[in-house]
Amino acid sequence: MVAPSLLAADFGHLEREIEMINKSEADWIHLDIMDGVFVPNLSIGTPVVEAVSKISTKELDVHLMITKPEQYLERFRNAGADILTVHFEASIHLHRTVEEIRNLGMKAGVAINPHTAVSELEEIISYVDLVLIMSVNPGFGGQKFIPTSPDKIRKLRNLINDTNSNALIEVDGGIDETNAGMIFEAGANVLVAGTSVFRSGDPVKAIHELKTAK
Repeated sequence: MVAPSLLAADFGHLEREIEMINKSEADWIHLDIMDGVFVPNLSIGTPVVEAVSKISTKELDVHLMITKPEQYLERFRNAGADILTVHFEASIHLHRTVEEIRNLGMKAGVAINPHTAVSELEEIISYVDLVLIMSVNPGFGGQKFIPTSPDKIRKLRNLINDTNSNALIEVDGGIDETNAGMIFEAGANVLVAGTSVFRSGDPVKAIHELKTAK
């Protein structure tokens, strides 16, 4: 699966960008929500998510890179989020937050930063629908893929298998056609790609190449 990240889209022509994704082989649209506190950048909020939801025919994969994410769950559900991912590092009562996301009718995801070990997820892996591995330090698009990320993906795949979890593995950061196949082979299910899609000469073709990478 591929989830193009709107962080790299042309916001001056956002409707056109979303229509392009609608016509492509993309599975989800990935939306990065940044508060300038948890990560050193500001991005979009619920008004943009709501606007995207009115145009998109794809599921909205909303990634909260914010402090106190539990305060905003219902707002993002109301804005149109289908999948809501919070950071392990930002959630003090993670089990409660995950439970609330699911009670609100969304799929629940947990993201981990590059420095966070997969083993930290042992107590939550059976309760989530998705784990997002950050393969760059979050906050900005266009960064280089951290080369140790495939090993981390394999560790997570082993944890999922050992616990009979149904969680999908999503990977975000520095992904393009040169490493997509390796990431899938390591055990990932979903690739988030921003720059390599929206800054390419042919985004629809770029999405196809990511989905079929070997």
